[in-house]
Amino acid sequence: MGSMTDAVRGFGVTFSHMFKKTVTTHYPEKPDPTAPRYHGRHILNRYPDGLEKCIGCELCAWACPADAIFVEGGDNTDEARFSPGERYASNYQINYARCIFCGLCIEACPTRSLTMSNEYELARDNRQDLIFTKEQLLAPLLPGMEQPPHPMRLGDTEKDYYLGAPANPGTSAGAETR
Repeated sequence: MGSMTDAVRGFGVTFSHMFKKTVTTHYPEKPDPTAPRYHGRHILNRYPDGLEKCIGCELCAWACPADAIFVEGGDNTDEARFSPGERYASNYQINYARCIFCGLCIEACPTRSLTMSNEYELARDNRQDLIFTKEQLLAPLLPGMEQPPHPMRLGDTEKDYYLGAPANPGTSAGAETR
């Protein structure tokens, strides 16, 4: 007797869903908007003069539980300056075949150079194409920015960059709308 009532309950669920309106999304033509705090593809941000915020400290790689980030630091010189500090990321890679989009790398970044965008279309036909390099991850140059390497424009020392960051965020503000 119990199996008969279970079957009637099961059919009741089926019949209740048969007459509900179906939800259709027109995905490739009109994708649904993501939530504002969605964790998507990473972006390496820049200062307002175009210098990179990443200092090559490798804290994001150490914080990554999936071991998806590779960072190799290099030293800045007066002739070739990529970031305001002593170092910069000469090689930066994120393997999206491994990344679990947890955001721990964002929390570990001391300069707020790494943020996550709302971009979620990361499917590729080749596994090698899922390894994004520094050139692919860097935020685009906005008007008024200069392609590094170049001398510091926002002050004479790196402290001028870090102290002015809250008032002048550079490409961190709005980088998720890329």
